[in-house]
Amino acid sequence: METIFHSHHAVISPRMRRRAEIAAERAAARLPRAVDAIIRFEQDGPVKRVEIVLHAPRHAEIVASGEARYYGPALTIAIERLGSQIRKLSSSRRSAQRAPQAEKAYRA
Repeated sequence: METIFHSHHAVISPRMRRRAEIAAERAAARLPRAVDAIIRFEQDGPVKRVEIVLHAPRHAEIVASGEARYYGPALTIAIERLGSQIRKLSSSRRSAQRAPQAEKAYRA
């Protein structure tokens, strides 16, 4: 999986980049066939923002963002939101797969 970083008016340490890259790789492992991740760090005055976008074929892009006073907490918020979206996506996919089987049992 390819990871692309964008920094808008922000200076990001190598440790923060590595932390964001590891988090995106862990999230992509739970999303089937993830192709790439775009991680944006933005700063607007005292507010720091981190946005993570995951791309996978046959899926809409998954976007999660977090805002905080520092990049560490903003990254944590974005990671939690990304994980929540992936869990919701995989649980809805599982329930959609189970639905036709339940319908067949009902007809029998």
